[in-house]
Amino acid sequence: MTLPKLLVLDDYEGLLATAPAMARLKQLADVTVLDHPLAPDEMPRLRDFQVLLTLRERTQLDENLFRFCDNLELILQTGGHAYHLEKSAATRRGIVVALGRRVTRPTVVVPELVFGFMLGLIRDIYPLTTQMANGQWPMSMGTSLAGRTLGILGYGRHGKPVARLARAFAMNVIAWDRGASDSRHGCDVVRMPLDELLATSDIVSIHLRLSDESRGLINRDRIAQMKPGSFLINTSRGAIVDEDALADALREKRIAGAGLDVFTVEPLPASSPLRTLPNVLLTPHVGWQVDDVLHEFVAVAADQLGLWLAGRLSSKEVVNPEAFKFSRNRIGGLA
Repeated sequence: MTLPKLLVLDDYEGLLATAPAMARLKQLADVTVLDHPLAPDEMPRLRDFQVLLTLRERTQLDENLFRFCDNLELILQTGGHAYHLEKSAATRRGIVVALGRRVTRPTVVVPELVFGFMLGLIRDIYPLTTQMANGQWPMSMGTSLAGRTLGILGYGRHGKPVARLARAFAMNVIAWDRGASDSRHGCDVVRMPLDELLATSDIVSIHLRLSDESRGLINRDRIAQMKPGSFLINTSRGAIVDEDALADALREKRIAGAGLDVFTVEPLPASSPLRTLPNVLLTPHVGWQVDDVLHEFVAVAADQLGLWLAGRLSSKEVVNPEAFKFSRNRIGGLA
């Protein structure tokens, strides 16, 4: 039997190619792995493939790409979202896009980074390390997480594990969710209106999906409502925070510091004032980026491809099940 052809995009680190589940994927498909961004002159290669395995949002999945995808019928999109997908363009061409919502490791590693930021900021770890490396013996008075109040924006699959870790550090936890009632009872965490949470929290950690409602949510007015001396941590989406307003608040020390893994424009421009402020910890969108997560991405993709080839892939795992109604010859299908 001729195996379908599958192209893995953007495996810069080589962790998809070496994942344990890659052996199973190669039993199901003729796999080609690209360890670099897809260049414009490589686009015609896409015509050879029926399946793409895409890594997060590294490649824009839009009409410009799909016009080269004459035989493409399935995209195995790693992670639980597809902000970079032009859904209507995929649907018009009958290309089914499956999400990797089954992955669980990001709910471990993202909270770990959150607490890396917290500890780094509250104990001045980075500036002290830098000064020690320069031969100094600096004086510093840090503070403790114990007894501090953590405000979580988005009490979901990342927010809840962050809350569990916070309790292990003897922190008080409060939360706000879009669309959730601001009730102080009947939940494992105290819920507050957003403005009250910002004024109460010693540390605010963002765990919201990007949407029309969350874009620009933490704007200049809301940053002004934050408790003086508090910290802001964002491992969710950069566009949720007004970066100019945040930079002003940090420069003027109206809040004590920030830990940021995500930015409105990525890579973060070299001219960004966030790069030069001493009370900011920055990482290049690595919250999810550990070997365990990438290996799990391949395992989920292999499961989904096996189900697709058997005609049993659940439409609940698909962004656009309506694309399957597009009449064409296919190697697989939905349940």
